[in-house]
Order: sequence, then C-alpha cells, then structure tokens
Amino acid sequence: MRFDWRAISGPLLTTATALIVIFVDRHFFTVPNPSPLFICIVAFASSLGGLASGITSAAIAVASSALFFLNHRATPGYDSADLVRLSMLAVTAAGTAGITGLLRKRLTDAFAWERRHHDTAERLSAALDQVDIGIVLLDSDTRAEFINRAFRDYFALPDAKADSKPPFIALMYHGRDTGAFEMPEDELSIFIAQRTKMMRAGDSTPINIKLKDGKVLRFSCTALPDGGRMLSYTPVTDLVRYTDDPNSVEYYQSLRGGGDRGLTRHLRAAE
Repeated sequence: MRFDWRAISGPLLTTATALIVIFVDRHFFTVPNPSPLFICIVAFASSLGGLASGITSAAIAVASSALFFLNHRATPGYDSADLVRLSMLAVTAAGTAGITGLLRKRLTDAFAWERRHHDTAERLSAALDQVDIGIVLLDSDTRAEFINRAFRDYFALPDAKADSKPPFIALMYHGRDTGAFEMPEDELSIFIAQRTKMMRAGDSTPINIKLKDGKVLRFSCTALPDGGRMLSYTPVTDLVRYTDDPNSVEYYQSLRGGGDRGLTRHLRAAE
C-alpha cells in the first residue's frame, strides 16, 4: 500500500502546532488566540492533501482550541465568549477546508485533463508523421502550429524552421528559395500569391503541385471552425505523371496556376 504523506501532513502539522501552543502557554508565557494560525494550516492541509485532510485538520484545530481556552481563566470552564470563538473557528475552519479542497480538486482534474489531451496530441502527432500525406495545421493568423514529417521531406524543410511556427507565406517562400517547384521563376510569384489567396479564403478546390524531383502533390485546404486551416499535400504522382499527354502542356500548366474549375472537374473525371 502506497504511503500518502500529503494526506497526513496537514493533520500532523495541526497536532504538532496545537501541542506546542498549549505547552508554551502553560509553562512559559501567555500565547494569543491561535485560531488564525490554525486556519492557515487547514488551508495548507486541504491544498496539499485534499478535502479529507483539510476536514481532519479542522477538527483537530477546534478540539485543540477547546483545550487551549479551557484553562485560560482563573476557574476552568468556558464562558459565552469562548463558545462564540469556538463556534466561529469551527465554521471558518470547515469552510476553509471545503473551499480549498474543492479548488484543489478542480485544479487536479484540470491537470489530469490537460495531461490526457497532451498524450492524445502526442499520439496523433506521431501517427501523422507515419503517413505519406503532407499535413500542415495553421492557426487563425496563418502560422503553422503543426507540420508533419512528410511535408518536411517533400520541401526539404529543416526541423528548426518547422518547429518555429512559420507563417504560410514563409513556407511558400522556402519552397521557392530551395527550388522545390517545377515552375519557371517568373511564374513563382503569381503562383505563391494565388496559393496564399486560396488559403486565406478557405478555398477547398484541390490543385496539383509538381515538384522538381518529379513528385506531384495534390494540395487541398480545409477551413477549421476556429479560423485556422488544415493543408494536405497528397502524393498523386502515379495518377498524374503517368497520364501526362505531351500535347496537353498548356492544360496542365493551367492546373498548376489554379486554372479553370471546369478543367479541374475534367481531370477528376479522367482519373
């Protein structure tokens, strides 16, 4: 059985404090009313060990105060003032234990939920790193909150840069600067502007992006409820490269540049 030192630390501290106060009061000098000190210990006990520890400490505090007030007069016993002080201590200590214990429970529940959420996110991140579809999650300011391994490999994106939460436009410029796109340089600026415009508008029309290494990725943008975007880059090299018709150069160039949606539908039908 595991020893729970948090649960017993509050009652032990309350008992030790009460014994010291009573001993000093009887043998050395008169000690003022220790009730404020007991309230602090009860709050500490509840925050550390929970509601049960706090209630136990409160009970010990009330009992100790009763002993403390018992011999604090010329004749042993209690008067109405002592009873009022004890009643106020009991109510205050119980209330302190209850409120602090409930706040502790809410805090620990929140931490537990956050831990489960973090573990789920870690598993999901690891799973997305195993697929060959590039995934980028953007926040409402179009900064990348997550970039999976496939996207980093497709565009030779260093981990340090991917983990720095770069904006979408920076990812596009990285692809331009590394020569990732199979496209003339004079078309790159228009291409980047069109992709950025589609992303900001949440346009879900898929387009094909051809890379210098021969791969073809089908880009798709999904608008998320929080204003962010999920970008997917699905490898479709076998579907596009093997069906390229040398006589359809202008047709495929129009797809790379955004093109007419009717042409996109025509490509889907052909596939």
